[in-house]
Amino acid sequence: MSFWKSLCAPVQQRWVFAVMGFLALINAYTMRTCLSLAITEMVNKTDRGNPRPEDFTCPSSNLTSTTHSSGGTYDWDESLQGLILSSFFWGYVLTHMPGGMLAEKFGGKYSLGLGILSTGIFTLVTPLAVDWGGATALIVLRFFMGMGEGTTFPALNALLAQWTPPSERSKIGSLVFAGAQIGTVFANALSGVLLHYSSVGWRSVFYVFGSLGVLWFMVFVLVCYSSPDVHPFVSEKEKKFLHDAMNEHTHRKIPPTPWRHILTSVPLWALVAAQIGHDWGFFTMVTDLPKYMSEVLKFSIRANGFLTALPYLCMWFVSIGSSWIADWMINSDFMSRTNVRKLFTTIASVGPACFLIAASYAGCDKVLVVTLFTIGMSLMGTFYPGMKVNALDLSPNYSGTLMGIVNGVGALSGIVTPYLVGILTPDRTLSEWRFVFWIVAVVFVVTNIVYVFLASGDVQSWNDPEFIVKEQEERRLKNERIIHVSKNNSPDH
Repeated sequence: MSFWKSLCAPVQQRWVFAVMGFLALINAYTMRTCLSLAITEMVNKTDRGNPRPEDFTCPSSNLTSTTHSSGGTYDWDESLQGLILSSFFWGYVLTHMPGGMLAEKFGGKYSLGLGILSTGIFTLVTPLAVDWGGATALIVLRFFMGMGEGTTFPALNALLAQWTPPSERSKIGSLVFAGAQIGTVFANALSGVLLHYSSVGWRSVFYVFGSLGVLWFMVFVLVCYSSPDVHPFVSEKEKKFLHDAMNEHTHRKIPPTPWRHILTSVPLWALVAAQIGHDWGFFTMVTDLPKYMSEVLKFSIRANGFLTALPYLCMWFVSIGSSWIADWMINSDFMSRTNVRKLFTTIASVGPACFLIAASYAGCDKVLVVTLFTIGMSLMGTFYPGMKVNALDLSPNYSGTLMGIVNGVGALSGIVTPYLVGILTPDRTLSEWRFVFWIVAVVFVVTNIVYVFLASGDVQSWNDPEFIVKEQEERRLKNERIIHVSKNNSPDH
């Protein structure tokens, strides 16, 4: 053990965790989103009739569509596809709170690891389930996949609270959470290649990504631990640095969760509003952008994969760059932590809203549409040094529970948006999709207004482990004073 500790001493273990957390989200999002592209090759693309001139879709072009597939063998209409894509989130919302509470009590290592492992196994058996039970089996399986992944963000937040000093919170937090974009990039780009070239077709997507999820778990359990105190390889220098940096607000023994104060916290509900806006836009694009590229713009499956991945790749670059800027602004006192969170959240809300609407009016100019989508989704990268790390600001000690609440409520958007898109786009026309993008823009703007007026970047009073004890003592003294005053004012005195 001493040999391994001396060998690992030069390596800062908080960055090892950051990389593995980054890879965790890559795996989570590849397994979550790969169905969005695969389903375009699983379903039989039937003719919907001749739409009106004002409701047209775009013609195929040799410049952008080499081999436009007629699809697969499953006769699933748009509503059923929406139901299938949303079923993941039925289970996803259920395990957020339990995942956060378990991570705070027992550590985030296995809450995160076992969740990804179970999702990997369910992904591997997806082709078998579909062959056996069709859409019904796929819906049930996706529900259980969602339950496995529901622990991901709460567990990651609990781990970040133990491994991330405030001075590096935007950088490390944005690196970890950027795995969502890279996972989406990887899922779309590689899925497009696999669907185009693989001899087993859409099944290959689930075999590849499921295997990678299991492989990640095997590495993660060997190199990552829930806190510096239990890590066998962390250096004493790094352990002391982390302890000193976070000693004021982060505590090893977490007292009972102050539910009343958490649930009545205005900054928390402002964060919930911002998360709803983020998730509504992000899940709409992640789940349904491949369908828009395929059914409206008529891109081939290979081009679809790469072009759908492009906005998320740019989003990742923006999230990393803006996180460094955010930390500099906070550490140099250029702007308060609260205003930095509000500024970057506003950029990530208003910017995409404008560019998605512009893309919906760009018609069949495929280069312009892809460019506008890419710019809009890129600006969403500033969500990560904005509201995405805000739960750590509010309460490092209860960050897992807070993320469970925030991400759990936000994930309800994942249930609504795929099914809503299926209902609103029965003929898969430009005007139908334009209405979808208008809804996204309105949700972005309204939720951002709530966040700007009510959010905070300050540690909340109820984060203090002694807060409840102090509050009870103050209440006791107040009652004693009331009793004393009432005795003095009674007729007997």
